[in-house]
Amino acid sequence: MKTSISALISKIFRITNILAGACFFFVMVLVLANIIMRNVFKQPIMGTVEIVGLFIATGLGLAMANCEMGDGNIGMDIEIPWFSKKVKKIINIASFCISLGFWSIVVWQLFVFANTSMINGRVTSTASIPIAPFIFLLGFNVFCLCVALAYKLIRAVKDASEAPGDTVENREGGSL
Repeated sequence: MKTSISALISKIFRITNILAGACFFFVMVLVLANIIMRNVFKQPIMGTVEIVGLFIATGLGLAMANCEMGDGNIGMDIEIPWFSKKVKKIINIASFCISLGFWSIVVWQLFVFANTSMINGRVTSTASIPIAPFIFLLGFNVFCLCVALAYKLIRAVKDASEAPGDTVENREGGSL
């Protein structure tokens, strides 16, 4: 049985994944409409390249946390035969700590950049779309990735601290 924290995280990340799909669908419709407008009416949609860039970045950001929870992100498995399972678990924990530290700094800097962009009124060059909301959203999305990494780090620490054969699933009938 999943814990309430796990269920809440999964639900939030499913929602962000659906929103990511909506972003990519919007990009597809916009590009198709631009092609039709350009070829049929000789009048392209202004700012298409900028809008596509903003929504692709938003969609990728929205999908990152769900991808991490599903082990879909690129990872390196260290399968060196002379390392014990305990050492491999420690390496896994260290990897999560490094990743969490890096992405936490990225979140912080995204919010700093978004705030600066908002104060300075930074907009896209052609369509004059304010970019601060998109950067704030990307910061939130990367924060969600940090939540996923922290959750997996906690699971890895619990897994490493258990006796061999004594897993959370065996004791509680489910996972964290």
